[in-house]
Amino acid sequence: MLRVAGPETVSMTTRDGVRLDADLYRPADGGPYPVLLMRQPYGRRIASTVVFAHPRWYAAQGYIIAIQDVRGTGSSEGTFRAFETEREDGADAIAWAATLPGSTGRVGMYGFSYQGMTQLLALAGGAPAPPLPALGALAPVMVGWDIYGDWAYEGGALRLADSIGWGIQMAAIRAGFEKDHEAVLALSRAARALPLHDETPAFPDVLRRYRAYGHYTDWVENDRHDAPYWRAIAPRAALAGQRMDVPMLHIGGWYDTMLMGTLDAFAAARAASDQPQRLVVGPWPHLPWGRMSGGDMGPEADAQIDRLQLRWFDGFLKGSGGGGALSTGLELFDVGAKLWREFTVWPSETRTLYLGSEGLAAPTVTDGILQETIGNASSDQVVHDPWRPVPSLGGHDAAPMGRQDRTALDARADIACYTSTPLTDDLLLVGRVDLDLWVETDAASFDLSAVLSEVTAEGRAIVLTQGYRRVAPGEALPLRISLRAICATIAAGSALRLSLAGASFPAHPVNPGTGTRLIETRAADCQVITLSILSGADTPSRLILPIATSSPTRSEP
Repeated sequence: MLRVAGPETVSMTTRDGVRLDADLYRPADGGPYPVLLMRQPYGRRIASTVVFAHPRWYAAQGYIIAIQDVRGTGSSEGTFRAFETEREDGADAIAWAATLPGSTGRVGMYGFSYQGMTQLLALAGGAPAPPLPALGALAPVMVGWDIYGDWAYEGGALRLADSIGWGIQMAAIRAGFEKDHEAVLALSRAARALPLHDETPAFPDVLRRYRAYGHYTDWVENDRHDAPYWRAIAPRAALAGQRMDVPMLHIGGWYDTMLMGTLDAFAAARAASDQPQRLVVGPWPHLPWGRMSGGDMGPEADAQIDRLQLRWFDGFLKGSGGGGALSTGLELFDVGAKLWREFTVWPSETRTLYLGSEGLAAPTVTDGILQETIGNASSDQVVHDPWRPVPSLGGHDAAPMGRQDRTALDARADIACYTSTPLTDDLLLVGRVDLDLWVETDAASFDLSAVLSEVTAEGRAIVLTQGYRRVAPGEALPLRISLRAICATIAAGSALRLSLAGASFPAHPVNPGTGTRLIETRAADCQVITLSILSGADTPSRLILPIATSSPTRSEP
C-alpha cells in the first residue's frame, strides 16, 4: 500500500457558477493516477464509510480520491434539491476530476444509495452525446432506477417509515446549512423517535413545519407515478433512449429497499451498452453488509465489496485485467444454501401454485394450501383493523431485516396463510415472484401485503421475499402483486407459505379505506376493511415462482 496525503480541500465551479467543494486523498509519491469520484449530500468526511472502506484505503491502492459535497450541502454553494441538479453537476464534476493535478485523465465513480444515484445521473448529464470521454467505469450500489417505485413508493403505497426518516434527515441537513438551529434541534429529536402517529400520519407535523427545507412535501404531494416531478429526477427517464456505454458494476442486496431499482438499472444498461455490465446481489439490507445483516447467512455473506470494486476499477482505469472481476453476468447469493451462484441471464422457467382453502385460512395457519392444481371455489375473510394493523417484520420492510422468523406473526387471525406440502426435492428459486389475486372488499380502497416464507421441517416460517400494493377504486381483477426477486434453495422437507394481510405498518401507512389522498388522510378517518380472498375455478388466485436448475457456485463474488 502507498503512503497517502490528504485530505486537501479543493473546489470547482459548475456551468452555472456554483462552487462545489471536495476533499482529495492521493498517494504521497509517484503518479499519475486515475481518479475515483464520489458525490454525496451527507458531509464529505463521512464518505459512505457506513459501508465502504475509508477513502485513504482506496488512495493507498493507487488512486486520487475526490469526495465532493453536492450542491447546497457541506461547504458547497447553492441550494440542495434532491436529485434535481445532479445530471449537470455530475457531468461537470467528472470533467473537472479528469484535470486534477497528477491525474491520468481517467475517472471512475463509486458510492451507494444517493451516491449511487449521482453516478447514473452524471452519466445522463453526458447524453445525448457519447458518454463523457473521461468516464472509465461506474460502480452504482443499491440505487433507485425509477425513484417513485424504487425508493419513495412500493406498489403505489408510500414507504412510510423510510421516507419520513430520510425526509427528516435531509431537512435537518438543509436547516443546518441555513443555520436554523431551532429547526435542526426539532428535526434531530424527531429522527430519534419517528413521528408515525400524528393526525395526518403520512405528513407529520415536524415535516409540515419545516417543509421549506426538504423534498418530503414533493414526495407526498406527488403520490402518483405519472406526476412530472418523478420523471424530472429519475435515471430511468434521464437515460431513456440513450446509450450507456460505460462498464458498470451493479451491486444490490436481496433485502435492500431499492433492490428492484438495482436490477432494473442493470437490465437497462445491459440493453443499451456494448461495455461489460456485472450484477452482484448479496443477502444484505441497505446497510450494514455482512453475514449477520439479515439473519446468519454464513461466512460467504461477509461483504468483500471494497476489494471487488478495486478489481473492477483496476481493470478499466488501469488496464490491469482483473480476471473474474471483469466478467459480465449475474452473481447471486443463495439465501437458502448460503453460497454464491453464477448465471449469464435470469432463468425463465416458472412454476404455478394455486391458492385453496376451506374458508379458514385466516383464523388458522393449517387450512390454507398452495397446490399445483386449481381447487374448489373458496373465500377467506381477512379483517383489517386500523387500530391494530399487521406490523412490518423482516425482509426489506423493517429492522431487523432479512430472513426473520414470522411464525408467531402468522398466527394472527388477520393474516391469511396458504402453505404447500413439504418438498420432496430441493427447489431453487431465482428471479421475481408474482401473485395474481382475486379479492373482493367492502372499501373504496385497500392495501395488500404478500409475504413468501420457507416453512422449515421444524415448522418455523422464515421470510424469503415480500411485496406490497395499494389498490385504487375500480381496479380490474385479478390484481398483480409483484414480490421482490430472490435467489434461494428451498430444501427438501421444507414447504412454502404465502401470507396475506391488509397492512404492513410502519413500512407503509394504514390505508383509510376511503380512497382519499395520502396527505389528506387523518388517522381518525381510517376504517375497518374486510377482504375476501377468492380461489377456485372461476377465481384462480395463483403464485408464480421463478425456477432454476442447479448453477455453478463460487466462494465469493
